[in-house]
Formats: sequence, structure tokens, C-alpha cells
Amino acid sequence: MRGRVPARPVAEIAEAAARVFLASGYRAAGISDVATELQLSHGAVYTYAKSKAALLYLALLRLARPDALARLDIPVPTPTAEQFAAAVETGDDPLPELTAATGRHRPHVAVADELAAVIDELYAFVERNRHLLALVERCAPDLPELAQYYFVQRRRTLLAALAELLRRHLRSGALRPVPDVPAAARFVVETITWFAWHRLDDPDSTDLDDDACRRTVRHLLLAALLPEPTPGS
Repeated sequence: MRGRVPARPVAEIAEAAARVFLASGYRAAGISDVATELQLSHGAVYTYAKSKAALLYLALLRLARPDALARLDIPVPTPTAEQFAAAVETGDDPLPELTAATGRHRPHVAVADELAAVIDELYAFVERNRHLLALVERCAPDLPELAQYYFVQRRRTLLAALAELLRRHLRSGALRPVPDVPAAARFVVETITWFAWHRLDDPDSTDLDDDACRRTVRHLLLAALLPEPTPGS
């Protein structure tokens, strides 16, 4: 029909919502902001999502599992707390090396090789999902269900698993002593997070080579954790 606003792909709605929520946070952003970003009327946005929460749900799915958008009923209803948590799941075990390392003792794997694999895996996960992580971290303070999932179920669980891995190797004497194991685990994660994610938002660091950063982070973290080799070893 003449004058009718053409239908937009759901992915386009989700991408615009992600930009708005990332810029403003969940509480400050409004449906009208998403409409402006899309150059649609306020009412037209409701043909895609029934609420602001539904728009965030779309944005999260777009970044975590874009293929899931095609299976949604439109307009998307307001999600439950469980659906919010499921929206940020990437659909596979994101850290199999860390899971294997903490799940059982692997005497056939050298400690240096095990730690290097965990560091590389964490780096790749953060680098691959940095846009999703940024959106979740931006909006979680305004949404208790998202905060519970992100800060408690996922991030604290990750830090606890890494701390337990370090603690086990410290007990065996395979690592340098550290003043505090949880702080050491946090140091590892935050170092990886800055180089794999936040570095890309720093104008003074964007020109660093990606592969050089990955290799340097692995090298320096291993050097900090592993004891110096004894002469002749």
C-alpha cells in the first residue's frame, strides 16, 4: 500500500535496540529511542516487540544466537526471567578447557600447557562475545534477573573455577605462591578482558595487533604464574 512503512527484518530491529541499550543502559533507554534509531514511528516498533524488555530480549538474542530470531513469534512478548537468562546462552559449552581442567586431575597434561589452553580459551571467548558481554554488563544493573545470571551464576562461577584450578596447582608446588588466590584469578580474567575487549574501545590501543596481544597476554600470565625453571631443567 502507498505510504505504508515497509516491514523491517527482525534482525534490523534487534541491532538498533542493541545500539540504543548499549549507549543509554536499560533504564534510561526508551522505545521511542529505538524508533528514532530506526526512523520508525513509536507505534510501529510495537509491531515487533510488545515492550522495552522484549526489545532487549531481541538485542541479546541477536548477539548470542542470531539464528534464533527466525523462530520467534512477532511481536515478541515480554520475556520471563528464565528467557532473559537463556537469551545470553550461546548454545554450547563456552569454556570446555576450563571445565575439563577443574573437573578432574589430568596428570598427562603439563601444568604450563593446561594453563595456556585455559588462557587462550578465555581470551577467545571474551573476544568473540565482547559485544554481547558489553550489552549485558550495561543493562544488568537495571534488571535483577539479568544481574543474577551474569554476575552470580556466570562471572562468579568462572572466577571460582579458575581460583580452584590455581589453588590445586599451588598445593602441588607447580605455581609461584601468590598472596591471595581469588585476587590472582581475578587478575587473570581482568587482564584477558582488557586486551580482548576493552582495548578495542581505547583509542591509544586499537592499533595493537590482535594476534600479538593474544600471544603477549598468554606469555606474561604464564610468566607470572609459573615458577622460574631451575638450571639444567
